[in-house]
Amino acid sequence: MADRDHDGGLGAFLKACRARLRPEDLGLTSYGGRRRVAGLRREELAQLAGVSTSYYARLEQGQSRHASPQVLDAIAAALELTAPERGHLHALAASAGRRRAVRPTSVEHPDPALLELLEAIPQVPALILGRRSDVLAWNPMGHALLAGNRDRDAVSVPGRRVNMTELVFLDPETRELYVDWDRKARAVVGNLRLVAGAHPGDPALAALIGRLTMASAEFSALWADHRVQACATAHYALHHPLIGDLAVTQQTLRSIERPDQTLVTCTAPSGSPSAEALSMLAHVAYPSEHPRPLGGTEEGSAARSEPLRLELGPLPVNQLPQHVSKEKKREVR
Repeated sequence: MADRDHDGGLGAFLKACRARLRPEDLGLTSYGGRRRVAGLRREELAQLAGVSTSYYARLEQGQSRHASPQVLDAIAAALELTAPERGHLHALAASAGRRRAVRPTSVEHPDPALLELLEAIPQVPALILGRRSDVLAWNPMGHALLAGNRDRDAVSVPGRRVNMTELVFLDPETRELYVDWDRKARAVVGNLRLVAGAHPGDPALAALIGRLTMASAEFSALWADHRVQACATAHYALHHPLIGDLAVTQQTLRSIERPDQTLVTCTAPSGSPSAEALSMLAHVAYPSEHPRPLGGTEEGSAARSEPLRLELGPLPVNQLPQHVSKEKKREVR
């Protein structure tokens, strides 16, 4: 069985990139009049890249294979692509026009090294994501912060795992969690685009994209835009149903042994209101335990949580205050 890129791959990406540029922004002369296409024309891009118009047209139409890295870099420079976009272009060109054998989808298991790191940071909301954004593992804080309405134990059953991309687009509570949901949605789709370009023959990934395209008009529109965005450090404002408003820094650590898997953490500056909010969340995530609060110490936490208890015995009569009457002193005796 074989599979071809269902949305045009290389050609669709190049067309989308051309449409985002204006001739005048690149120093090209625009003679006015109504243009039939948005952005750059093929001949204008070919001129900027230093290739013939006919060659570029064949490349965009999928009729020319095996474009050299030099030609791709020239096109990337003409389109002013970012580093992730440039890598995506090379990945699409490498698979353009090829028939790919569809391989059975294998069950993903969390990388042991990432799992060890996850278990070492119980106070930091964290989770391990697989290639298709399935949650392979999370700690109680990660679950409580990002998906407290879902079954925490579902990650251990491959068929029931939470998918973070589906959660962002199809779960109303996740939509409410992100104050700037639009920015989060663009980041998620942009990263999924990169993954799809690197793994064009993944049937489970294609099925996920198909489901989301049918179920969410917003996902469908963003997917058609062909923008790519690598997972990186990002700052998100959250509105959590239990701890209220907070701001977190999301960071992504990639496994060296299994580069398709990432450890995602959410942190806040020590001593900040957001860190205090995460400390409150720890009591929800670990209801039967007393974890060390973020930015504090176990001793300090115990001292603050335990009421002050003083054992007071009777004072000797000669130490009673002078204003106590003689009658009261006799009562004490």
